[in-house]
Amino acid sequence: MRRRNDNVLLLFLLLITCCFANAQAGAPAPAAPPGTSPAPAADQANGSASAQPSAPANQAPPQNATPAPDSSDNSGVFVFKKEVEEVVLHATVIDNKQHIVTNLDKSSFSVFEDGHPQTITSFRHEDIPVAMCIVVDNSGSMREKRDKVNAAALNLVRASNPNDEVCVVNFNDEYYLDQDFTSNIDKLKEGLEKIEARGGTALYDAVVASATHLKEGAKLEEKVIFVVTDGDDNESSETLEQAVRRLQAENGPTVYAIGILEDHSKHAKRALQVMCDKTGGIAFLPKTLDEVDAITRTIAHDIRSQYTIGYKPATSKNQGGYREVKVEAKSPDHGSKLTVRTKSGYYAGPEPAAGGQ
Repeated sequence: MRRRNDNVLLLFLLLITCCFANAQAGAPAPAAPPGTSPAPAADQANGSASAQPSAPANQAPPQNATPAPDSSDNSGVFVFKKEVEEVVLHATVIDNKQHIVTNLDKSSFSVFEDGHPQTITSFRHEDIPVAMCIVVDNSGSMREKRDKVNAAALNLVRASNPNDEVCVVNFNDEYYLDQDFTSNIDKLKEGLEKIEARGGTALYDAVVASATHLKEGAKLEEKVIFVVTDGDDNESSETLEQAVRRLQAENGPTVYAIGILEDHSKHAKRALQVMCDKTGGIAFLPKTLDEVDAITRTIAHDIRSQYTIGYKPATSKNQGGYREVKVEAKSPDHGSKLTVRTKSGYYAGPEPAAGGQ
């Protein structure tokens, strides 16, 4: 994931680093701490010049250590630890009046994989924190829309669980991680305000990169991508099919999208709907920009009302391949007309390389 660099600050930091390195050139290298190996000769010669002020392009952040099961990490953030062989589904239940149903228990649900019933091994209905990437179109056509979009995105965070960890990815023909995971509103606001509003729309590349960053950098089990765009993808190296394939990796993110699109943008509408439908999210297509703020609050409510359902597949995941998933819910209080929205399936086994099918 690229991180945006401030060229002036970078030059200043490099100048300070070079001066420090020259000052240290004649001094003996410090002894290595106990239990460590001495640095290679080349590194000793360069002094501290090898410590760069920012991560290079495309370098993922270091992966976090796995926290203890069903507990809090050192910062007090709740972490859900799934069993190794368990597939975890995040499901929203809707009645025939399109109201979210939140009072069901484990016995109300049935899970099917490739048409075969599965045994539910874990179940919870709690407002647990999520790891979320806010992915916002920064192309030229978004210039006049960003203020309202940014305000709505921040209201999404305010309406969400206060322990959520959220990052900001802005994209045009490239994508940038302008704020890594945080719950600090001021930092998120600063990340959203890094607006260039130029270039094309590399939506699929930005979504795939965000999914990868969630997998490698987030501590929390449930993962969400919230994307806002006003146009069709015209710059990505990934296709829509490849992007969906990456999103459907085992225990991948749920995608929610807002498309501020023209009536003729049929391809863009389909792309957003496919990414959301396949992952258990919702694609919103408002008629006006003024609707965006209310939509973000709806998304926050949807995320906070989900059931978390785990099962161990009857077919070993080592066999790989795509697995179709279906969840049904029934309750005497609601009749049989309940709809469960969750991912439509997943790919077992290792994820494909970037750009692969």
